[in-house]
Amino acid sequence: MAKAALRLRVLLEWIVVSLVFGLAGLVVVGVVYRKLGASLVFYDEVASILLAWLTYYGAALAALDRAHIGFPGLAARLNPARRRAALLLNELVVIGFFALLIWAGFRVMTVLQGTYLVSLPLVPARLAYSALPIGALLFIVAECLTFYDRWRRAGTSAE
Repeated sequence: MAKAALRLRVLLEWIVVSLVFGLAGLVVVGVVYRKLGASLVFYDEVASILLAWLTYYGAALAALDRAHIGFPGLAARLNPARRRAALLLNELVVIGFFALLIWAGFRVMTVLQGTYLVSLPLVPARLAYSALPIGALLFIVAECLTFYDRWRRAGTSAE
């Protein structure tokens, strides 16, 4: 599991860094064009899509580090059996939510079938909105890869 988590981390780090540089580069180019009195037709739409991708892939990366908002002090006050029960409930709710997000993402992609971006008519809208189901799936994978270690630690007296 640790090796798979490391591979996923490296992949997500490359994706997130690439998205950050791509978004930053696009913003700089967009600003330069506007300062020169012209504007890029695709700038706003592509920047919004890159930001959405960055959000979903970054959330999956943060899930590997357990860097999302939580209540570790509350869990630490529970005895090990209740801590494990709370952890299991937490995982079921989180994975259920992201499974629902995958389903909704595929529904959106089905509705968008045959449509293209307004400013870039060669790019399918399904590609642009694929970040939703893919990011949600990566989040579930990250949760599953880190679950055993958290389960093991939850069974001890000291968190």
